[in-house]
Amino acid sequence: MAERKSEVLSRRQFLESSAGAAALAGSSVAPAAAASGSWCDRPMRWAQLTLVEDDPGKYDPKFWLDYFRRTHADAACLSAGGCVAYYPTKIPFHHRSAWMGDTDPFGELVSGCRKLGMNVIARTDPHSVRQDAYEAHPEWIAVDVEGRPRPHWATPGRWVTCAFGPYNFEFMTEVHREITSLYRVDGIFINRWAGSGMCYCQSCQQQFKAFCGLELPRTEDPRDERRRNYILWQQQRLFELWQLWDREIRNINPDARCIPNTGGGALSNLDMRRIGELADMLVADRQGRRGLTAPWANGKHAKEYRATMGTKPVVGLFSVGLEEPWRWKDSVQTPEEIRIWVADGIAHGMRPWYSKFAGYLHDRRWLEVVEHIFRWHHGAEGYLRNEESLARVALVYSQQSAWFYGGAEAHSRLEEHTLGFYHALIEARLPFEMVHDRLLEEEHLRRFKALILPNIAALSDRQCEQIRTFCERGGGLVATFETSLYNESGVPRSDFGLAGLFGVRFNGREEGPMRNSYLRLEKDPGSGRPHTILRGLEDAPRIINSVHRVDVSEAARFPDRPVTLIPSYPDLPMEEVYPRQPKTDILQVFLREFGKGRVAYFPGDIDRTFWSVMAPDHGKLLRNAVEWVTNEEAPLTVTGPGVLDATVWRQRESMTVHLVNLTNPMMMKGPYREIIPVGEQQVRLRLPSGQQAKKVSFLVGKTEPRVQQSATHLTVTVPRVDVHEVLAIDL
Repeated sequence: MAERKSEVLSRRQFLESSAGAAALAGSSVAPAAAASGSWCDRPMRWAQLTLVEDDPGKYDPKFWLDYFRRTHADAACLSAGGCVAYYPTKIPFHHRSAWMGDTDPFGELVSGCRKLGMNVIARTDPHSVRQDAYEAHPEWIAVDVEGRPRPHWATPGRWVTCAFGPYNFEFMTEVHREITSLYRVDGIFINRWAGSGMCYCQSCQQQFKAFCGLELPRTEDPRDERRRNYILWQQQRLFELWQLWDREIRNINPDARCIPNTGGGALSNLDMRRIGELADMLVADRQGRRGLTAPWANGKHAKEYRATMGTKPVVGLFSVGLEEPWRWKDSVQTPEEIRIWVADGIAHGMRPWYSKFAGYLHDRRWLEVVEHIFRWHHGAEGYLRNEESLARVALVYSQQSAWFYGGAEAHSRLEEHTLGFYHALIEARLPFEMVHDRLLEEEHLRRFKALILPNIAALSDRQCEQIRTFCERGGGLVATFETSLYNESGVPRSDFGLAGLFGVRFNGREEGPMRNSYLRLEKDPGSGRPHTILRGLEDAPRIINSVHRVDVSEAARFPDRPVTLIPSYPDLPMEEVYPRQPKTDILQVFLREFGKGRVAYFPGDIDRTFWSVMAPDHGKLLRNAVEWVTNEEAPLTVTGPGVLDATVWRQRESMTVHLVNLTNPMMMKGPYREIIPVGEQQVRLRLPSGQQAKKVSFLVGKTEPRVQQSATHLTVTVPRVDVHEVLAIDL
């Protein structure tokens, strides 16, 4: 095996590089366009077959090739190597399936897929090795904090590998070269490549010390200097590894691409801005719901990926089984649950990818529903090659806030704010996108009229200036809680970085959790009418407060004072439950004009509280705040019963409106048992300037749409929505 060493950049060298400077300075580049000349944009439907070791000689490859044909899959991801090789590898310690004999299961499937005109990528998984590799190469193995090699947590006799040392950089590089040379695949998809937790092996210790001069951290607290440096070092090594693998396979096949299984939202450990620069396509490995995941989460994943991928393809990988912590990998999900999960991904621009673990079929019940979805997708393909979302509102997500502010508690400190605001927008049926906080330059934001910052706590001075510029030019802003109270490294500021925009000063303390506190809703003293931010709450004198709030004082003039604080008062004994201060002048939403734009700042964690409590009053307040700062007609309005996820897209010569029916008693805790249709919906769509609709049709329902058209708008009656309806408008 050729000896290859990767130079480890020091922290200073890394921060001086383009990737490192962006990691801490919040620098921005626009999301990349679709890769010129790359094959990646061609496939619209993907199939994945992940073999298990005893599949060769047991499963029926002809069945799978026929199923790929029936589902109109135009690309496949097939198991090739890593943990187990499914081809006649010549590399020592690359374990061949004990059941394959002198056959070539991978090669047989590759040949069959190419006869169907499909693109083919090879799947590898480098996260563990067998006992013989452990004994011959102990330097390949991950080590725990006590210095002990890590046995695999699920399979006895296997060992967990280190992602940052010679196993990945040397051994797996040889594996990827061999696969590409033998089969000239279009790419290699690498699963579980980024490590399985912290590794304290000698290689990691030496590399980390060379990077920053420190020992590896023993904590996940982002206030620890070693932890902050580890976040940067880990990313540097993984991006080096990605680029190494990509370079080596392209040296063999220039059209091939390395496609690591990576990426996501704020809680992802790799910088999505950098990923958007490197990747020609990405696979959103979000296989299904678990726990209290909402069905709209698949659309959220799509938006998070597209925020940095731009128009490059994002593929939504879904499993046909259950996705719970107990990992029933041979299970089968209900058809209704599969339909809603996949539909929401498609509605937000993802290309579907079904994944089947094991070639032998223990349970065939999923086959029909997936074939139905894919056959429909093939028939509607012309309307699913989206070029632009027409949403005017954007929800910002921040990986640097997760890394350097949230740390191990990032879900509760950051993500729950995002989930709350996201759900409020779903209920409001407001089309919206997501924006990465390192892509806030004017060129990227010009298509949006409003930004939402749900506790985006860690922002650089440059990012704050970009947000101010957005508002000065006419953009609207809604922000909550501790937004901008920390710099990009998670270091607390003495005041908000956006203090001048909010018009408030930080008084140095946070209050909470608050019990039995309320928001008093005030009418305008001059007109006697409530502010528009209180629409739908006209008959409410007060509503529940958030659970935490930042103590602030006014630094600007606020003529509109619609929401004030009723401080906490005793909740027991019941005889003591009466407000000690039924009225104060302490504002709890700060509304102001700034430049040509509008700003609404909530000092409370109202978005996180909404996610926890789901009080409709909070949802209305958040919706109204977004509409007030946007200050223009929405491109799409949908009125009717139920909970729907609505999107609006532009294609080359058409527009589409997607309506995904989330209305179900199992919406917040799956799986779905049945589909419950919703009745008539009125869709009002703003047409592009100077254009008219020449044809309007439903892509799911078979009825003829009832249409009214004016010079600027199209109104369509949708008689019902089962799971997913798509309104297609030819221009």
